[in-house]
Amino acid sequence: MDLLKISKGKIVNSRDQEVMLRGVNLGGWLMMEGYILGGRNIAENQFKKEIAASCGQKSLLKFEETFRSNFITATDFVNIKNLRASVVRLPFHYRIVTTGKWFYLDNAIAWAKKNGIYVILDLHAAPGAQNGDWHSDSEGKARLWTDKKYREELYDIWRRLAERYKNEPAVAAYDVLNEAVGKNTRIIKEVYVQITKAIRATGDRHIIFIEGNTWSQEFEFLGKPWDDNLAFSFHYYLPGDFTFNCTRNSRYPGKINGELWNRQKMEKILLRYVKLQKKYKIPIYCGEFGVNLRCPDCGTELAWVRDVLEIFKKYGIHYTYWTYKAVAGGYFPDGIYQYLDNPPWINRWSQTTGVETYCQVWHKNTKAMGDSWQTKNFVKSAGLSKLLAKYNRS
Repeated sequence: MDLLKISKGKIVNSRDQEVMLRGVNLGGWLMMEGYILGGRNIAENQFKKEIAASCGQKSLLKFEETFRSNFITATDFVNIKNLRASVVRLPFHYRIVTTGKWFYLDNAIAWAKKNGIYVILDLHAAPGAQNGDWHSDSEGKARLWTDKKYREELYDIWRRLAERYKNEPAVAAYDVLNEAVGKNTRIIKEVYVQITKAIRATGDRHIIFIEGNTWSQEFEFLGKPWDDNLAFSFHYYLPGDFTFNCTRNSRYPGKINGELWNRQKMEKILLRYVKLQKKYKIPIYCGEFGVNLRCPDCGTELAWVRDVLEIFKKYGIHYTYWTYKAVAGGYFPDGIYQYLDNPPWINRWSQTTGVETYCQVWHKNTKAMGDSWQTKNFVKSAGLSKLLAKYNRS
């Protein structure tokens, strides 16, 4: 493995051989998300406060350590290799850096490297939050865009990351900010430019992925890439009522909320990003796409995944599927591996499930909870894994 770069609109290695980045996200591990852990979508800091208030700070620290030591391990990178993936996108909370817990990132990179897999480091939750949703650890406000102190902290975080990993060949790229949502696009672009400067000031030459505004959808305000090793990254979940399972019993292809959805329609939508690829002669990367697997191998969800992968293959779009594993639930794109059991700490019988139940049962079930988070206790979707493996190696 060697440092990747952008050359003539493609991602290449040091021998100028094209490298296609195709793989999965490790969602929910280093930036906890409620639905991935079987509960409501509340901010990570909120349920941590609740655990600390009810069980004490020591229990919170033990819970966090136990979860992160079990949810993703070296074995998972062997599983990912068996999916024929060339890359993992690693979402992480900025506090991984500010609290000095580098070993989580270091271990993931080492495990990936051992299996010949690249890593994309994805800052999923920024200081002050870059959008108002739970997955940026926000409780409703995106203060990154309104308070300069958070932006300065963000630049320092990327300086520190770049200093640490600038010579690491297993790191394919930096996805510097997940799903920005802000009204002032001038500030958003300026933040991206300053992050780029902070990284480059260390001598780091890794590829930088820039996501568009409004959930990685809008790119026009960014204009021409300002760095020769920079590319754009979008996310794709359309139609959301189908992929998130909000309109029940909807099927793909077919009419969803009165509108016909098929491969032709999705290709037309995705062409907006292909135009950027051609206009600026840069690679295009879909950092997230996925679907709720209410019936993992029935076919309709897999038909959506297959059509998206066919379009990506046709236009040479790099991608990482969302996500690797999750506690099975009724909403939101979930995992290739799913946890199906219903122990007391999941408790699907109750209105309070998943992460919000942990403190109630933690002291009596510490070891069992830790074991349950290991992938060996999850069920792999045979159809989805087979489909992804097919396109990952093509």
